[in-house]
Amino acid sequence: MSKLETNTIDTVSGTTNLTIGGANNTGSTTIKSNNTAAITVDSSQNVGIGTTSPDSGLHITQDVNPVLKLDRGSANSTNLNLNYNGTLTGQISTGSNSFEVSAVGASTPTKFFVNGSERMRITSDGTLYVGADGSTIPANATSGTYASIGDTYPLQSTNNNICAIFNRHSSTGTIIEFKYNGSFKGSISTNGSTISYNTSSDHRLKENVVDIEDATSRLKQLQPKRFNFIEDADTTVDGFLAHEVSNVVPEAITGTHNEVDDNGNPVYQTIDQSKLVPLLVKTIQELEARITELENA
Repeated sequence: MSKLETNTIDTVSGTTNLTIGGANNTGSTTIKSNNTAAITVDSSQNVGIGTTSPDSGLHITQDVNPVLKLDRGSANSTNLNLNYNGTLTGQISTGSNSFEVSAVGASTPTKFFVNGSERMRITSDGTLYVGADGSTIPANATSGTYASIGDTYPLQSTNNNICAIFNRHSSTGTIIEFKYNGSFKGSISTNGSTISYNTSSDHRLKENVVDIEDATSRLKQLQPKRFNFIEDADTTVDGFLAHEVSNVVPEAITGTHNEVDDNGNPVYQTIDQSKLVPLLVKTIQELEARITELENA
């Protein structure tokens, strides 16, 4: 039972339900404010706020900013739960200094879609996929551009696309810095015209410093070759075989000769040819000293 008191519908008892509309009402129920429809509930139980033709469970049309406001108050907790078929799958939470979008579940990813297609996801183990969904390893892809952070292939581009662009704007200096256990090891920098590839070399990082001796005999042990890579049979280049260099300048080589992984796949050796420069310079100095000695003889 209810009573009407000057634009107010109130219940006589605190335990009495208030019902607007009846069982035979097949039309819409509208609540007006200032003689304008404010809330409309249609026959499909769609609720419209600011619209009399709601086309979803909750349809809000307002020329205000923000359209929807969820205010948790003073507690740092969930503002919105997102459920599927009664099961919680996601949450939006906020606190005084945070905003969180969370997928709920041991293996539930957070996905982002554009134009109906997935463009990014964050998996439960913290891996970020951009342009891939994790079901296909990016290295096996044949089209598109992918960034898998935390996976084996951090960046990949196909169809002749650029993998990554690093642009330092307005000033010169470091573009990328490399660290190990938080300690600086090297960088890539620009002076505005060229690129420098820098590795640690400060004298304060070194000890037991001595001159290189007998560089010429060591240099003569290097065996420069001409060859082509199997994947590029039409291009012949100059270079070295890594395992041959490792006996002369071991710091120039990464990896072990004929190494394979647990599945029998080759783990290839690599070379940093810049590590040969000190030996080359010292050899030139030794040769120059011999030439000078012969000229003065």
